[in-house]
Amino acid sequence: MNLKLVARTFFLVLLISFLPACGPKAVPQQSPLVEVGIVVADPQVAENVVEFPGRVQAVRTAEVRARVNGIIERRLYEEGVDVVEGQELFQIDPRELQANVNAAKAALARARATVANAEQDVTRFKGLVAEQAISEQEFDAAVARLRTAQADEAQVAAQLESAQLSLSFATVTAPIAGRAGRAQVTEGALVSATAATLLTTIEQLDTVFVNFSQSSAGLLKTRREIAQGSLELPELQRIGVTLILEDGSEYAHRGHLDFFNLSIDPATGTVAIRAGFPNPDNELVPGQFVRARLDAGVRPEALLVPQRAVQLSPQGASLMIVGAGDIVEARSVVLGNLSENSWLVTEGLNGGERVIVDGLQKIRPGQQVVVAGDEPSDTAGISK
Repeated sequence: MNLKLVARTFFLVLLISFLPACGPKAVPQQSPLVEVGIVVADPQVAENVVEFPGRVQAVRTAEVRARVNGIIERRLYEEGVDVVEGQELFQIDPRELQANVNAAKAALARARATVANAEQDVTRFKGLVAEQAISEQEFDAAVARLRTAQADEAQVAAQLESAQLSLSFATVTAPIAGRAGRAQVTEGALVSATAATLLTTIEQLDTVFVNFSQSSAGLLKTRREIAQGSLELPELQRIGVTLILEDGSEYAHRGHLDFFNLSIDPATGTVAIRAGFPNPDNELVPGQFVRARLDAGVRPEALLVPQRAVQLSPQGASLMIVGAGDIVEARSVVLGNLSENSWLVTEGLNGGERVIVDGLQKIRPGQQVVVAGDEPSDTAGISK
C-alpha cells in the first residue's frame, strides 16, 4: 500500500471535519413564551365553613333497671317500638312484696291500738292527778307511754309506705318517652335491686345531639384570628350546622351549636363541642357517623383561589404564582375550607398576587411566562 496515499486521505478527512468548527457560530433558536391564565387573589368577604367528624347521640337516654328483687313474670312491651312515659314494661312477681305490705298493715293496726290505749290512760290520769289520787310521776309516765306509742305508729306507717312503694316497683314502667330497646332479661330471670339489673334502655330520638371535637391547636388559632379581626364569629347559639351523612347526602334539617366545653381533655388534647338537631323522621340514630359543617362566622378579607389552581401532594398544598418579571414561583400554602369549587387560603398567599389557574402542565418554577391578555415585555428572553 502507498503510504503517501494513506497520509493524504487522512489529512483530507481531518480538514473536512475541522472546517465547520471554523465557520460562523450557530445562533440558538428562541422558543416562544408559555401563555398562562391567572386570577388575582383579591381579599373578599367569605363564609368560614369548617368540617368535623361526629357521632349522633340521643338527647335523653334512660337505663331501666330493677329496683326490687324478684322473678320476671312478663315482658309488657314490644321491643324496638316507641313507648310513652309511664307505660308498663315488665312485671316482677309481686307476691312476696304484697306479703310485706300486709305485714306492715298489721303492725300499723297494732301500733294504732297501743296509741289509743295510751291516750285513754293519759285522759284518765289527768283527772286523777288533779284530785291528787295519783302522783304526778305516774301521770308523766303515762304521757311518755303515749308519745312512745305515737312514735311507734309513725315508724310502722313509714314501713308500710316503703312496702307499698316496693310493691309498685314490681311493675316496671318507662321513666321517659322514647324508643325502647331490646330486653336484657327474659321471663323467669332473677333480678336484683342490689345489683341494679339492667332490663332495657329507652332513647329519646325526636331531637338528637351530634358530638364532635376541635383540637387545642385549632382552638388557639381560632381565638388568635378573632383577636386579629381576620375572623368574625357569631354567638354560640347562632352558629348553624349542616350534617353530611355517610352516603354523602345532606341531612334535611339544620341544627345549631348548644354546647362548647371550656376545658381541654388531657387524654385527647381536644375540646368537646355539641350541636342539636331535630329528628322528626328518626333518620338519625345513636352512634351514627356523620360529618358536621359549621357556619363558623365570616372572614372579611379572605383569599379564595379556584380549586384547579391548587396542587395537592403528601407534603401539602402549593400554588404557582406569577412573580416579578413574569417568573413562575412555587408557593406552599395552608388551606382552609373548600366551598363552591374555591379553596380558602389561610397562609402563604398575599392579597394582589397572581395565581396561575391555566397552563400548569406546561410550566415549572423559575420559568418566564406571558400572562394571557398581556403583551410580552421587550426584555423577555429565552424560555428557561
